[in-house]
Amino acid sequence: MCRFVAYIGAPTLIDKILINPSNSLISQSFSALESEMVVNGDGFGLGWYDKDIKEEPGLYVSVLPAWNDQNLLNNASITESSCFLAHVRAATVGSVSLENCHPFQYNEYLMMHNGGINDFDRIKQSLSALLDEEAFLWIKGQSDTQYILALFMTNARKIGIEKFPDAEILVACLNKTFADIEALKKAKGINSVSIYNMVLSNGYGLIATRYSTDPHTDSRTLYFTENVSCKLNVKGDLEFEKGKIERSAALISSEKLTQDDMFWKEIPSNHAVYINRELEVTLLKLN
Repeated sequence: MCRFVAYIGAPTLIDKILINPSNSLISQSFSALESEMVVNGDGFGLGWYDKDIKEEPGLYVSVLPAWNDQNLLNNASITESSCFLAHVRAATVGSVSLENCHPFQYNEYLMMHNGGINDFDRIKQSLSALLDEEAFLWIKGQSDTQYILALFMTNARKIGIEKFPDAEILVACLNKTFADIEALKKAKGINSVSIYNMVLSNGYGLIATRYSTDPHTDSRTLYFTENVSCKLNVKGDLEFEKGKIERSAALISSEKLTQDDMFWKEIPSNHAVYINRELEVTLLKLN
């Protein structure tokens, strides 16, 4: 099933979000609360931005379970970022390998995915034919997510997207990408469900989609917070309070990280949440 979390806001130590919450992403790697698959131990990935150093993100991936990755546990407490994406994997499409660990980096972009394209192997060749050369050569693994990102970047170039655009243009490109894939499935007579719970970021903003081709029977949870300040209580657990400064934080997560229900909002099925660099949140419907 996979689980993920994304953060954008005031620079913070990564362990505050990944390790300290009562239902942290590390906890979800061995005991997910809102997933049919409790264990997500087929690898871990972390992508983070430091725009003072370079536009492209840092990236750390491992095939170790997140709960047993000492490099992650040791370094998260001394790594600070204003935008990062993290993912724990339960492998579906593609082997357990570094090349298949999320998030995936494409130049300054990061993408991660919870879901999948059922019967992906039956459309893989046809999907490859839709890719431009740059996107096709970028793919290094077998996961369907890499092909989705490659198709998104191909479509982005076709419609002239060069930098992270506004919400409507991003959603239009995502809609086209999902529709292209579903058209390939239809041409093969494939009626199985595809689920596209995804996060895409360039470090200045991010967009998250909660999308299923059959949301009434098969969907995945996805939540967001907006305008919160993140702090640790006396027990060392993450707590939220209403943001008191212009730039506090916003989060996207497959599961609620804390018990502060008043701060978590569920993204409606077949909608996207766009968060810009000023942390303004926009909710948009997907086709």
